[in-house]
Amino acid sequence: MAVPRSLKVGDLLKHEISNIMLREIKDPRVKFSTITAVKVSNDLKNAWVYISVMAEEEEKASELQALNHAESFVRNLLKTRVTLKYIPHLEFRLDETLDYAEKIERLIDQIKKEDV
Repeated sequence: MAVPRSLKVGDLLKHEISNIMLREIKDPRVKFSTITAVKVSNDLKNAWVYISVMAEEEEKASELQALNHAESFVRNLLKTRVTLKYIPHLEFRLDETLDYAEKIERLIDQIKKEDV
């Protein structure tokens, strides 16, 4: 079965944006984030970049704001690094999956302690 093009483009963008965040973005607010996923629309015009940030809530918001502010810079660098007809519009979003998993683990531990 063929893999949809949007998934392939998402993987490519994830790799390239990770490198850009690591080497090119000089904003001091961007320091604790990791890209967890990139979801691309079927028409390849929009991409949602999900990031996980290991920091306090204020720092998460600040880092997310810095990345969204650097969106045009990242897109311009992507133009030189990937061969796509259109470079998608990027929107950085917080990936709350790790926080949610941690919350579930705490609840399970709490239930186990109550049962004992």
